[in-house]
Amino acid sequence: MTRTGRNLLILIAGFVVGGVMSGLLQRFLPESAAKSFFTAAWTPTVGPFSMDILVISFTLGPIGLHVSLLSLLGVVIAYLIARSLF
Repeated sequence: MTRTGRNLLILIAGFVVGGVMSGLLQRFLPESAAKSFFTAAWTPTVGPFSMDILVISFTLGPIGLHVSLLSLLGVVIAYLIARSLF
């Protein structure tokens, strides 16, 4: 696996782990300042993109990335695990 592919895999795994942690905290933590701090997110979006070729036309989007403190923590955890494996 190339270095770029490995780094992309680490990012994807980290965002998935962070999303799971964020979902669990949203579900099980009582309403408090800690819950709002850890589960607050920033969602940049791109799109929609439309393409019309003579034979086919399609629209893709909008595509968004849900970034929170826990998703960044998930990326760090995935990086540390991958660093110990490779």
